Amino acid sequence: MKAYLAELVGTFVLVMGGVGSAVLAGSHIGFMGVAFAFGLSLLAMVYVIGPISGCHVNPAVTFGLFLAGKFPASRIPGYWIAQILGALLAAAVIYVIACGNQDFSLAAGFGSDGYGDRSPDHYSMGAAFVSETVMTAFLVLTVLGATDDKAPVGFAGLAIGLVLTLIHLVSIPVDNTSVNPARSIGPALFAGTGAIEQLWLFIVAPLLGAAIAAGLYAALRTSETTITASEGMQALPTEQIERATF
Repeated sequence: MKAYLAELVGTFVLVMGGVGSAVLAGSHIGFMGVAFAFGLSLLAMVYVIGPISGCHVNPAVTFGLFLAGKFPASRIPGYWIAQILGALLAAAVIYVIACGNQDFSLAAGFGSDGYGDRSPDHYSMGAAFVSETVMTAFLVLTVLGATDDKAPVGFAGLAIGLVLTLIHLVSIPVDNTSVNPARSIGPALFAGTGAIEQLWLFIVAPLLGAAIAAGLYAALRTSETTITASEGMQALPTEQIERATF
């Protein structure tokens, strides 16, 4: 139960920090500020709840870890429910705060994801689907690699937080960036019919991206192709080693 509670809290912080920055401060900080808000929120939570639940805070990450053999199927429903509840609670708090502004309107989208007329730069459904699939694969592959038993200890939070920032910097103009079904579900239930009708894409594409990342990670992790850094350096000519270390 502590792990489920941690996932709820972690997802709450992620959505409160990321979507909250878009809804409450977006006009002041712009896309770049929102991107860093998402990344910093996740970076902090990796170190806060990582030792308790692993800090998935994302159904796609949970699914990817399961496919990679790093998470039991029996715990998936509990994690998904906790993550969605955390996102819904955060969206509710953001809504209460936003209603304190007389100029607030749900017509602005409430930080929800969308394509077509609901895309910040009017990208198509196909573009949004490809973006969500590829960007989620990027995120999940980073999670799998940064938490690998051969990865440097203590740096996973930096890698994961920074890659989420990068993902948002690239794809916010496309569809407001999901790469996380829970993050999409929370705001969509407040944003109205248009957001709910398009919600399927921001569930299906991230899960597909997670599956692609798990398959790619498995291919990269085969014993035949895995070498240590020192082995790789030894295989290089002397002049290449000098350039690499410089």
